[in-house]
Amino acid sequence: MTRISLSAAQAVLAAMAAMFLSSVPARAQTIDETVNQVFADSTGWFVSFIFASIPGTSISWIVVWLVVAATVFTLYFGFIQFRVIGHSLALVSGKYSDPEDAGEVSHFQALATALSGTVGLGNIAGVAVAVSIGGAGATFWMILAGLLGMASKFTECTLGVKYRNEYPDGRVSGGPMYYLTKGFDERGLPGGKVLAVLFSVFCVLGALGGGNMFQANQAHQQLSGVFGEYPGWITGVVFAVIVFAVIVGGIKSIARVTEKVVPFMGVLYVGTALVIILMNVDMVGTAFGQIFNGAFTGNGIVGGVIGALIQGFRRAAFSNEAGVGSAAIAHSAVRTKEPITEGFVSLLEPFIDTVVICTMTALVIIITGQLVTDPETGLYVINEAGQVTTATGATGVGLTSAAFESAFSWFPYILVVAVVLFAFSTMLSWSYYGLKAWTFMFGEGQAQELTFKIIFCIFIVIGAAASLGPVIDFSDAAIFAMAVVNIAGLYFLMPIVKRELDSYLTRLGSGEIKRFK
Repeated sequence: MTRISLSAAQAVLAAMAAMFLSSVPARAQTIDETVNQVFADSTGWFVSFIFASIPGTSISWIVVWLVVAATVFTLYFGFIQFRVIGHSLALVSGKYSDPEDAGEVSHFQALATALSGTVGLGNIAGVAVAVSIGGAGATFWMILAGLLGMASKFTECTLGVKYRNEYPDGRVSGGPMYYLTKGFDERGLPGGKVLAVLFSVFCVLGALGGGNMFQANQAHQQLSGVFGEYPGWITGVVFAVIVFAVIVGGIKSIARVTEKVVPFMGVLYVGTALVIILMNVDMVGTAFGQIFNGAFTGNGIVGGVIGALIQGFRRAAFSNEAGVGSAAIAHSAVRTKEPITEGFVSLLEPFIDTVVICTMTALVIIITGQLVTDPETGLYVINEAGQVTTATGATGVGLTSAAFESAFSWFPYILVVAVVLFAFSTMLSWSYYGLKAWTFMFGEGQAQELTFKIIFCIFIVIGAAASLGPVIDFSDAAIFAMAVVNIAGLYFLMPIVKRELDSYLTRLGSGEIKRFK
């Protein structure tokens, strides 16, 4: 396994700190302004590369990369996401779980931990960003991306369990960095270790960006919107202390928290959305009409149909992370001797996250009239920024909050709870993802783990202090960079998954697979 020495890592961090301090402007600024300026100046080139358009088009190459992969996996595995839903639910309920199998958490805990990393502010703020830029039509492409992404999630999580490391003390480590190394070696393919290290680097960046900075940023926006403006670093410090108190206990501690938080926050948020939808049930048909019409006409948005498609797929990928490889790290900790079973469980994630929760958020925003249209033409009113004008002028989590508040004046207080829980649980999961990538590069050990956990918590403070623009751009770029490496490896390893799938389904059909409940 390729590892980087801890001293080398410390030298890199010291150099980064020196660069950061040297770039701070001499004029007096608030902490928030300074952090925001330095962060934006430091990451612009990375964002530009990841989201560069294909020459001669306005389509980002990374969007095509994800869409093609999800389509390939869907076809290669015979629309697996629609064939095994019943068995997936049986696995989650524990009917096929042997408590003696190797692993640290149950199928349900693994699903809850992975969901806590995906069901988060992407469902609240991300959807609002998508529809404010791509109109209602972006929702259609989000749903399609979610359905296709189920096959990508199935592929990567099966491999995550198959090639995980199991240690004598019962701990396990798995994810793309391990299956890229072991899987490529098994097939006699070169380059596996290089891809594994690249993925690990991007995973650490993704954990620091999308996994905590974006979460802390949007949580602070909602808190300050309800309780009044105050410096973002204060929110960051509070989150950092609480998150550190949990993640210091490892995956079992994280799983114990997420298996309780995820169902609660899901019921809280989805339940309120359902009430609003039922209160306006006569407008649901019109809302879906806007979604389908906007998906194929653009309805006046900048970029038209392509603009809606790009925003839909971009936000869906950020929300459910199918193809990114992050969830495979959490699912690798499951107690099972059948890798394919966790593939079945994991494919439920994009459905729950994108098809259900993201769609409900979009419906509430559309039904409550937050997207302004011209009464004469029916087209969206586009503002100076090239985005759809909203009824309150809000964007991101503020737009979702305004939509819910239009039905319930007290909802911003409920949304504060939901946002804090979403942000908190996502940080917990991504701390684990980043930690496993970190220890893959620098080796297992308490010193290595503590170093990463401290860095992770520092970036929570930075994220809360920075503005939405630089944070969301960097978060997207880091996470999509993980997908570039991960999907490249999945193409070479998907025959292994097909072999596992055929073997399991044959044994399941013959009754060889034992049921425990």
